Amino acid sequence: MNLILLQPGDFRDDGLAVLSDGRARHIRKVLKAEPGRSLRIGLLNGPLGTGTVLAVDKREVCLQCVVEEKAPPKPRVDLLLAMPRPKVMKRLWAQLAALGVGRIVLVNAEKVERFYFDSHVLDPAFYNERLVEGLQQARCTHLPEVLVRQRFKPFVEDELDGLFADSMKLLADPVGGKRLGAFDFSHGRVLLAVGPEGGWTPYEIGMLGERGFEVFSMGSRILRTDTACIGLLSTLSEYLD
Repeated sequence: MNLILLQPGDFRDDGLAVLSDGRARHIRKVLKAEPGRSLRIGLLNGPLGTGTVLAVDKREVCLQCVVEEKAPPKPRVDLLLAMPRPKVMKRLWAQLAALGVGRIVLVNAEKVERFYFDSHVLDPAFYNERLVEGLQQARCTHLPEVLVRQRFKPFVEDELDGLFADSMKLLADPVGGKRLGAFDFSHGRVLLAVGPEGGWTPYEIGMLGERGFEVFSMGSRILRTDTACIGLLSTLSEYLD
């Protein structure tokens, strides 16, 4: 945990932050912080800052916080992801937040099993905890927005353009003839589409292509969803930075 991420409910009326959960245990047992020590803190979806430990006991940690004037910039990448197997998605939540994604849209596809959408990994209480874990690891404050869409065609036809009107749209697939280096990332947002492990169907690629998606490839190897997402987002971040 490289950042203590704070939410509005952590603050008392006097402006002090009081923690009694896993963050407090981390401060006590891992950081071994004593009163007077300064810690890196951030406000959820807000600025970074410094928290000075005022008191530590077996139950609580009390912090006096000072934050910067502006929040760090929001990640420029959004992800359109065909819903993977629940155990894969469980691993991915924290990684996606750590790598920097502004919005995550989990969508159905022909090669996605319908029962995947019944999993508890799509419960906001479940995934928000893991997204926050990823933010604290990467020292970021912007919580990704999550949308779940179980019908591919209605989402693409009715919602996609409105949600991502000004984004560069890229679709990852081994059939793509371009590489990421062929695109100009000097400005604007990027929407990255990653299909199921069985791949997008020609029909799905065609529908997305009609909405402005350009197909690119990382090579001919067929990767698992978690490997593909981490590799693609890591590579894309190099160009965006």
